[in-house]
Amino acid sequence: MPTPTRITPVRENLCLEITWTDQTAQVPFRVIREQCPCAHCVHEITGERLLDPATLPADLHIVDMQLVGNYALKIFWSDGHDTGLFTWEALAKLSLPHSD
Repeated sequence: MPTPTRITPVRENLCLEITWTDQTAQVPFRVIREQCPCAHCVHEITGERLLDPATLPADLHIVDMQLVGNYALKIFWSDGHDTGLFTWEALAKLSLPHSD
């Protein structure tokens, strides 16, 4: 699994800039927030997405971030949400092109 070499919120573009070993990607804040894997956003048993994207504010942005071990990022959002852990694998799926 690749590990990001740099992660920077770019508030004026409303995106998270993630630099991997060989490329840099900009992922919209909204896309990341909509994919939050926590139990508030995804049903723990069924996997059904509970978060309604229509309820997210238009100016959603990152307030703060913390590294979690050597495998994930905890994001503190402007909507008050802060329980999701975004693993490098999850961020890679959102930001890197993949061939199927």
